Amino acid sequence: MLRRILYLTGVFIAASVLSGIGAGIGLPHLAKSGLSATTVLGMTALLLGFVALIASGRALVRLASGWRRLALLALLLVTTLLGVYLLAVPLAATFPARASAPSALPAAVTASEVVVPTTDGEELAGWYVPSTNGAAVVLLPGSGSSRAALTRHVEALVEGGYGVLAIDPRGHGESPGRAMDFGWFGEVDIAAAVTFLENQEDVDPDAIGAVGLSMGGEEAIGAAGADPRIQAVVAEGVTGRSAADLHWLSDVYGWRGSLTEGVHWVQTRIADLLTPADQPPPLRESAADASPRPILLVVAGERPDEQHTADDIQRAAPENVETWTVPGAGHTGGLSTDPQGWREEVLGFLDESLRPDAGQR
Repeated sequence: MLRRILYLTGVFIAASVLSGIGAGIGLPHLAKSGLSATTVLGMTALLLGFVALIASGRALVRLASGWRRLALLALLLVTTLLGVYLLAVPLAATFPARASAPSALPAAVTASEVVVPTTDGEELAGWYVPSTNGAAVVLLPGSGSSRAALTRHVEALVEGGYGVLAIDPRGHGESPGRAMDFGWFGEVDIAAAVTFLENQEDVDPDAIGAVGLSMGGEEAIGAAGADPRIQAVVAEGVTGRSAADLHWLSDVYGWRGSLTEGVHWVQTRIADLLTPADQPPPLRESAADASPRPILLVVAGERPDEQHTADDIQRAAPENVETWTVPGAGHTGGLSTDPQGWREEVLGFLDESLRPDAGQR
C-alpha cells in the first residue's frame, strides 16, 4: 500500500509539473502565435499532464475513505492549482510568445525606422522622431507589447517638442532576441537607447529622459537607478518586476498577502533559473539611487495595486518621486482616459525636469 501511495504521489507531482509547463508555454503561444512547433509541444504537455493528474489524483482519493477522502480531494485540488501557477507564470515570462502583428508607423508624425545596437549584441527595432526643443525621451511599451501600442503617446510627446525614440524591447515586436516579460533586460536595452539619443545632433545629451508603460515603466525606473545619463522618468502602470517589489502585500492584506508574497518569491526564483538576464534590484532601491533626478509615477485610479506600489516607491525616495493618480483609469489608461490631463501632467513634468528654463507647469 505504501509503495502504491508513493508511486501515485510521484506521478501526481510529475503531472503537476508537466501541466505547469504546458500552461506556461502552450496557452500563451497558442493565443499569440497560433499553431507552431512550440505551441504543439506546450499543448501536448498540458494535455498529457492534465490526463495524468486526473488519473493519479482519482487513484489517490480512492485509497482514502470518509472525511479523509474529501480532505485529500481538497488538498490535491489546491496543490494542483498552486503548482501549475507557480510554474506557468515564470515560464510564460521567460519563454514568451511573440505577437505576429508588425509595427505600423504613427500616422500623425514623421518617424524614421531605426536600429539600436545593444552592448550584448542585440539590435532593437525602433522609431525615431527628431526633437524640436533639444530634449528627447526613450519610450517603452509594456510586457508582451511593442511600439505599435504607443502611437498616441508618440504623438503627444512630439506635440510637446520632444524627440522620441520608441523601441521594441528585445524579443518584442520586430526586435530579435529572447524576451523576458518581467523586464529584466530593461537596463541594457535602455542604456543602448540613451546612447542612440546622445549621438543625435538635435538632442542635448543632458536632456534625455525615459517614459514607460507597465513593464516599460519598471524598466525605466531600474535604468535611471543604474544610468546617470537619464535625467527624468515617467513610469505609468508600475506594479513590480520581482517578489522584492511586493513586500507590501502582507502589510495591506494580512495572511493572504503573506501567502501571495511567498508565491511570488518562488516564481521569481524559478524565473531567475530560466533566464540569462540578471535579476534587477527592487524598484524602490532604483528610485532612491536615481535621486535627485525626478520620477513621476502615473497611477490608474481603478488599480489599487498600482497605488500601493507607488506609495512604496515614494516612501523609499520621497525627495525625487511624485505621483499622479488618474481617476477612472485602468492599467496604462491615463492618456486615453484623460488626454488633456496626461499632456499637462506628463509634458509639464518633463518640461520642468529636462527643460527647466522653458516655463512652469
